[in-house]
Amino acid sequence: MNQKELQSFIKFVSKSGISEVALEMDDFKVTIKTGTGEAVLVQAPAAAAPTALAAPAAPAALAAPAAADEFAHCIAVKSPMIGTFYRRPSPDKDIFVNIGDVVAEGDCVCIIEAMKLFNEIESEIAGKIVKVLVEDGSPVEYDQPLFLVDPS
Repeated sequence: MNQKELQSFIKFVSKSGISEVALEMDDFKVTIKTGTGEAVLVQAPAAAAPTALAAPAAPAALAAPAAADEFAHCIAVKSPMIGTFYRRPSPDKDIFVNIGDVVAEGDCVCIIEAMKLFNEIESEIAGKIVKVLVEDGSPVEYDQPLFLVDPS
C-alpha cells in the first residue's frame, strides 16, 4: 500500500463514522482512531517506532460549539443496525425525506442494507427534518445518528 492509497483509506474511515479500525497486511499494520484524529502506521518486519500520520478530524469534531447549540433541541433518528445507508428506495426513485420535510412517527426515512436485506427505517418521533448526518451509500454503525428532527 503506497502513501496515496493509505491517505485515501484514512479519509474513507473518517467519513464512515467508524471510531477505530485496524488493517494488517504482510509488511505493515495500520490502526486508525478517528475519535482522536490519529493514525498509526507500523512497519512489521523492522519498525523501531510507529510513524504517526495526520488523519482528517472526525466529522463530529468539525462542528463549532454554536452549531451544536443550534441543534440542541433536536432529537436524532438513529440506526438500529449496522449496514449501508440509502436515502432512496432505488436509484430511480425519489429520496424518502429532505431537510425541511415534516415526518410523522412511523414514516419511512431511509433504508439500511444489511446482508443483502433492505430494511426500512421509520422515524420514532414526529417533527421536521433539520439535518441529514450521513451521506447516501455510506456505511453506518448501530445507534449512529442518521437525521436530526425538530419535534416542535
